[in-house]
Amino acid sequence: MGPLHHFLGVSVQRRGDSLFLSQRQYMLEILERPGMSNCKASSTPVDTHSKLPADGASVSDPSQYRSLAVALQYLTFTRPDIAYAVQQVCLYMHDPREPHLSALKRILRYLQGTLDLGLHLHWTSPADLTIYTDADWAGCPDTRKSTSGYAVFLGDNLISWSSKRQPTVSRSSAEAEYRAVVNGVAEASWLRQLLLELRCPLHRATVVYCDNVSAVYLSTNLVQHQRTKHIEIDLHFIRERVALGEVRVLHVSTTSQYADIFTKGLPTSVFTEFRFSLNVRSAPSSDCGEMLDCNMAKIIVIVKGGPNERN
Repeated sequence: MGPLHHFLGVSVQRRGDSLFLSQRQYMLEILERPGMSNCKASSTPVDTHSKLPADGASVSDPSQYRSLAVALQYLTFTRPDIAYAVQQVCLYMHDPREPHLSALKRILRYLQGTLDLGLHLHWTSPADLTIYTDADWAGCPDTRKSTSGYAVFLGDNLISWSSKRQPTVSRSSAEAEYRAVVNGVAEASWLRQLLLELRCPLHRATVVYCDNVSAVYLSTNLVQHQRTKHIEIDLHFIRERVALGEVRVLHVSTTSQYADIFTKGLPTSVFTEFRFSLNVRSAPSSDCGEMLDCNMAKIIVIVKGGPNERN
C-alpha cells in the first residue's frame, strides 16, 4: 500500500526518521459545526480558575454539545495538550449547562489558533520508559474528587497520556498523588509487557517522576502505617514493581512536572513550555526547521535543569 500517509483521519508526514501526526482537516470540520471557523483564537484551552461548576442555565442544544465533546475526544489522539480541557467538558455531557458550553467553545477557539500543531515522533536511543505523574487534590468544587494525570515517554517520544478524575475522594494530597503514581505504574507495566511480546524488552527500570515527597516515600517504605491501610492494595502493587526492579519512583520539581498539563489549567507561558516538552509542535517545513526544533528542546531542558534530559 506504500508509505503511511493517512489513517483514520490522522495525516502522517515522514521526514527522515521522524513522523508528524496531525488532524488539521478534522479540526477544521469540528470548527465548522458550530460556525466558529473564523472565531477569535485563545492562547490556552482552559483558564487557571477552579473547575467547572455544575449549575447554570441549560444549553439550548444538548445534542450538539455532546457531539462536539465526543469529536474533541478523538482529537486528543494527536493533541494531548487539550486532554485536560476535554476531560472537564466531558464530565457534564449528561446535563450540559452554559458554563460548560463556554468552556467547550474556549477549546475550539484554542484550536483555531493552533491548527498547525501535531504530535512529533522520532527515532531515539536509548528507548527507556519515563513517566510523569501528577494529581490535583480535591480540585472538584462539587465532589472534592481529585484529577490525576500521567505522561509516558518512550525515549524522547510521548506515547501515552491520561487525564482522569479519580473515582474516590482522597483524604490527603499524598493519597491523591500516590493514586496518580499507581495509574502511571499500571500503564508502565502494560507497556513493558507489550514491548516484551514485540521482542523489544526494556532492560532498565522505568523511572516514575512525582512532585510529592510523601508519595515517593510511600513507594519504598515497607512499614504499613495505620493511616495508609485504606490504600493498601495500591501500596503493595507499586512496592512489588519496585522490588522487582521494574520501577523507580523519584521526586521531580513542580517546574519540571509535565503531567501538570493533564490535571489543571496553567498560565500561558508554562502551558506553552510544557506543550513543547510533550512534542506537540508545528509541522516541520524543512530539515533545518526540524533540526531547529530539536535544538530548542535541548536548550529548554538544559536551562530548566530538569531530571528528564531526554536529549
